[in-house]
Amino acid sequence: MAMTQLVLLCRQGFEAETAAEIQDLASQAGCFGYCKTKNDQAWVSFVAEDHQLKQLVEHVRFRSLIFARQWFICGDVVHLSGEDRVSAISQEMDGIPHCGEVEIIHVDTNEAKALSRLCKSLTGPLAASLRKKNRLSAKRNHKIPRLMIMFLEGKEVLVGYHFTDNACKWPDGILHLKSPKDAPSRSTLKLEEAWHWFIPKRQWGERLSAGMRAVDLGAAPGGWTWQLVKRSMMVEAIDNGPMKGDLMETGQVTHHEVDGFKFSPSKKAHWMVCDMAESPIKVAERMAQWMANDWCSEAIFNLKLPMKKRYQEVQKCIELMNEIIAKSGLEVEMSFKHLYHDREEITGHLRRRY
Repeated sequence: MAMTQLVLLCRQGFEAETAAEIQDLASQAGCFGYCKTKNDQAWVSFVAEDHQLKQLVEHVRFRSLIFARQWFICGDVVHLSGEDRVSAISQEMDGIPHCGEVEIIHVDTNEAKALSRLCKSLTGPLAASLRKKNRLSAKRNHKIPRLMIMFLEGKEVLVGYHFTDNACKWPDGILHLKSPKDAPSRSTLKLEEAWHWFIPKRQWGERLSAGMRAVDLGAAPGGWTWQLVKRSMMVEAIDNGPMKGDLMETGQVTHHEVDGFKFSPSKKAHWMVCDMAESPIKVAERMAQWMANDWCSEAIFNLKLPMKKRYQEVQKCIELMNEIIAKSGLEVEMSFKHLYHDREEITGHLRRRY
């Protein structure tokens, strides 16, 4: 089976942004191909010759992609005949390298959720079948490629693979988090997911440690402040609106009823977080100023995107931030991701290099 496309999973409604981004990166990597997609299908196909696809994933780091949740190289759609899906899929392994695990997924749409039970029920039997044929390692091995099977319909699948060191560790690119009952709002999950994406778990003890000083711009009603308090940080909550829940009773939160764009800290904080509902360029400028002024060591923030030209707006924000930070002479790491718990927004992370 010839590898003919790179499939990129994304949030439903963000197919155009995902296509524009991979097309740009492919051009920069000297890879020639084109995108195929449909509105609201939650995935994009970048079509190219096999060697071009391999060149692309060798030159582009998956973590540099903003809008794609996951990616994998695969062939054309496989139409399964008969009732034995396991045997049918096992016969479509030409062109697939020896893999260390198999993941069976579906796209993130309401229609495709009906396939969830099917995907789970086939994973074990397919893995056992492939191990007997020596197409899958005896034990799960994260150091070699991962076999990806994506169901489009009950009898239509894409069969492919990706390299686990250059892909999302969550098979479908989604980290499912349980909403805490005592959190003031569901937005709390945005910050929790951002920590999982931007900070290696082994560094949480050092970079999210108890006693750190944090500032939450646009804090009300307190969803992000709640996460900081749970990490035993001391928080300055900046918002003209009221804080909800029991946050103020913890003794860890000081509430300043001022505009988040006008607030400046009297003392440097380790963390600054921001989820203000303002234009993305305005938020981006303020975030860059915080780093340029050395008011914090790390920052996580959301940029609320417009309905049209979202990819172009993100590029403008990144360009402005780089310009402001460059003038300061400080070295700052910058990265962005359209996280699962984000909607019409992306999450950014800044970290001062010392």
